[in-house]
Amino acid sequence: MMLHIPGVLSREQVIEMRRRLDASDWIDGKQTVGEQGARVKRNRQLPEHSPLSQELGSIVLAALKRSPLFFAAVLPLRIVPPLFNSYAGGEHYGLHVDGSVRPVSDATYSLRTDVSSTLFLCEPDEYDGGELEVVDTYGTHEVKLPAGDLILYPSSSLHQVLPVTRGERVCSFFWTQSMIRDDARRTMLFEMDQTITSLRSQLGDSQEVLGLTGQYHNLLRMWAET
Repeated sequence: MMLHIPGVLSREQVIEMRRRLDASDWIDGKQTVGEQGARVKRNRQLPEHSPLSQELGSIVLAALKRSPLFFAAVLPLRIVPPLFNSYAGGEHYGLHVDGSVRPVSDATYSLRTDVSSTLFLCEPDEYDGGELEVVDTYGTHEVKLPAGDLILYPSSSLHQVLPVTRGERVCSFFWTQSMIRDDARRTMLFEMDQTITSLRSQLGDSQEVLGLTGQYHNLLRMWAET
């Protein structure tokens, strides 16, 4: 499932993040990928362990906790601390699949990457190119969202960032291990959750809504890994 979540960050939060990121020192993005990714990756990243990266990442994580749509779609168990990258002057990231397991910095565990997320920190008219292109069973999708908006998609998807030919593309990105490993099951639970929410707004906690809610939680209880 691919899902666009608008307004994860406010305009004021984006402006402040960009002010601080624009004044920061970037490093070669190859330092955070494996051998396959390094062959096709041409961009810059904020150092993963820098105080600024950790501070801005905590702001992103707090915003995600306030997003019921993100929780419903991802059903997160663990989230890799958000990273930040920049593309300009023809930089790009060729077709690749995200690694299946990723270590968590300053932690004693790794997590399985079920869901990949990109949070845009610049407006679409600030740069040319730079679309996130995701390939799945339904075709190829190009994504270029307003600042503060997020796109999520299965980490198993083949994807790339097209060359930025004008301006600068700045984003935050991260991976989530879901309580629900299988994307088809996550999608079904998300659609069921959204249907329950819609019906509750129309009917209140009717017997039918309560029954459907019970089925949702029974499925979640059956499939969840915690």
